Amino acid sequence: MSESRFPFTSSPKGWFAVALSRELEPGQVLPVKAFEKDLVLFRGEDGKPALLGAYCPHMGAHLGHGGKVVENTIKCPFHAWQFDGTGGCTKIPYSERIPPKAKVRPWSIMERNGMILAWNDIEGGAPEWEVPVIPEIGSDEWTDFEVREWDIRTHSMDMAENQVDVAHFQYLHGTLDYPESEASVDGHIMRVFSKAGMGTKQGAVAGSIESTSYGFGFNTIRFKGIVETLLVTSVTPTDAEHVHVRFCFMVKKSLGAALDKGVGKAFIAEVSRQLEQDIPVWENKAFVHPPMLCEGDGPIPLFRKWLRQFFPAGTFDNINVTAESHNA
Repeated sequence: MSESRFPFTSSPKGWFAVALSRELEPGQVLPVKAFEKDLVLFRGEDGKPALLGAYCPHMGAHLGHGGKVVENTIKCPFHAWQFDGTGGCTKIPYSERIPPKAKVRPWSIMERNGMILAWNDIEGGAPEWEVPVIPEIGSDEWTDFEVREWDIRTHSMDMAENQVDVAHFQYLHGTLDYPESEASVDGHIMRVFSKAGMGTKQGAVAGSIESTSYGFGFNTIRFKGIVETLLVTSVTPTDAEHVHVRFCFMVKKSLGAALDKGVGKAFIAEVSRQLEQDIPVWENKAFVHPPMLCEGDGPIPLFRKWLRQFFPAGTFDNINVTAESHNA
């Protein structure tokens, strides 16, 4: 992002959603903006997705605008050069010889949990972990995804840090009380468990929130209390100043279809409302590191230590940005 806000890359290491699986049918092509790059996503006739750099090496046409799937390749709209999922040119219709450098950068992808995820590492490293299978997705005991999406001017770090910033829930979102939270880390995984009262028309209901982050790009949040709900989130950097946010909600079918639908929709609306309350703060706040913390702020120091692994080594060693420096 701009140097005045975040003095490090907008695109940390990890898996990030570039589409929902249901958005890409066999033979379909989608232009994608992610990691400050233009990309093209397509699904071959064999059903397998592929993600490539968007621009044809021949004369620079964008493969995502007018490109067509031919068997398991994408055909350039300009001169009909064809590229397979590895990025290699497989055919030039008017030439028997394919230039050795006729290649487009391929991206490592994984299709799992109803999403197509791309691995990003600005240092060019191969994937270091996999996103696990989430058992609720596809289960007959849970509803299908109900999706909400936003484009927000912020960094994925700020959104990820929200889960450990327990104090803001009461003062920004108006929750009934101050959540009791515990956080732990295991390599690229951070888990946060919170207990909090949830308001209903009949009064407060004891509830719990279990958040698990697999890096910055993929997260699950399990809510229990009013209605058992699973929220699968992906926050994907698009350009230097924005992220694309996908909230995919699922409700457990436990109270009967009509009641589940009504209670679930009300809960989804409340969670979405809370995110939209965060947006003006995220879009206008300054980055401060290390933050000036006080008792009761929650496990923010643990989060700031955990995040370092997703950026090039040494990124945070010499960063000392105070609010005073922004106000000077």
